[in-house]
Amino acid sequence: MELAGIPLWIWGSFLGLVVLFLALDLGVFHRHAHEVKMKEALTWSAIWIAMGLGFSALVFNQWSAISPQSTYTNTEAGMAYITGYLVEKALSVDNLFVFLIVFSYFKVPAQYQHRVLFWGIIGALIFRGIFIAAGSVLLERFHWTMIVFGAFLIFTGIKMVTSKDQEMDPGKNPLVGLIRRMMPTTDEYHGQKFFTRIDGKMWATPLLLALLVVEFTDIIFAIDSVPAIFAITGEPFIVFTSNVFAILGLRSLYFALAGLMQMFHYLHYGLSAILVFVGGKMLYGFIEKDVWSHLPKFPAWISLVTILAMLGAAVLASVIRPPAKESETLVGQVEKNSEV
Repeated sequence: MELAGIPLWIWGSFLGLVVLFLALDLGVFHRHAHEVKMKEALTWSAIWIAMGLGFSALVFNQWSAISPQSTYTNTEAGMAYITGYLVEKALSVDNLFVFLIVFSYFKVPAQYQHRVLFWGIIGALIFRGIFIAAGSVLLERFHWTMIVFGAFLIFTGIKMVTSKDQEMDPGKNPLVGLIRRMMPTTDEYHGQKFFTRIDGKMWATPLLLALLVVEFTDIIFAIDSVPAIFAITGEPFIVFTSNVFAILGLRSLYFALAGLMQMFHYLHYGLSAILVFVGGKMLYGFIEKDVWSHLPKFPAWISLVTILAMLGAAVLASVIRPPAKESETLVGQVEKNSEV
C-alpha cells in the first residue's frame, strides 16, 4: 500500500524514528526540569541539524527507490529537500522571537521553558501534518489553488515588512481568554505542571497559558510556511520530512540564539523577500504547467541559491549595521508591560 506514491512502511518507519527521538529527548535527556545552558543548546542544535542534513543524503541517494513513480531525479529530490528545509528553518526564526516574548510575558522560569517548547513542537508536528495533507489534496485536485497560495505568499511577504513594528500581546490571545473563562488559573507556577488541583478543584497554571500561546502562534506561522514549501516541491513526503526536521531542532535553536536574536534586525526583510520569491515561483509553476507549457521549468538549484543569498544578505546587513542602542530591550519592554 502507498500514500502519496510512498510505501506505507517508509512513512511508518520515518514516523517511528521521530517518536523515538522525541521519547529519548523528554524521557531520557530532559527527564528532570533544568535550565538549558548555551553549551547544551549548541550541542543539540548541531545534532538536529546533522540529522536533517543526514536525511538529505538519503534522499539524494535513494529517492528513485523511495518513490519510483516520481518525476524527480535523485538530485532534484535532494535539492528540493534541502531548499524546503532551509525555507522552513528560516521562517521558523520568527517563532523564536515569539517564544522570547511569550516566556517574558508569562515569566516562565528557565527550567520549565524546554517542557513548554517540547509539547508545543508535538502540537506543531501534528498540525503541520494536517496542513500538508490538506495542501497536497488541494494542489492535486484543484491545481488553480496554486494562484491563491502564490498570491497569499506574496501578500504575506509584503505585509511582513509593513507590519514588522506591531507588538504582540500574549495576554490578548483568544485561547488565553477562553481558558481563563472556562476554569480558574493560578498566578504562581506549580513545578512543571500544566494543571494542578487545589481544594479538590482543577486549576490551570501559567505554564498552560504559555503553551497555548506558543501552539496558537505556530499554527498561524504554518499557514505561511507550508504553502512556501509547496512552492518548492509538490512531493508531500519531501515537504513533510523537511518540515519535521526543521521543527525538531527549533527548541535547541531557541536556547542557543535567544541572546543573539535582537542582532538580526534586518532578518524580517530577508524572510519577506523569500516569501515573495517562493510565491512568485508558485505562480510561475502554474503558468508553466497550465497556461504556457513552452516556458522552461524552474531549476531547483536556482531556488536554493536565491534563498541562501537572501538570508545571507539579511544577516550580513545586520552585522554591518548593528541595531541602535535603545533604552529598553525587547525583553525589558515585555516584562514592563506584563506588570502593568
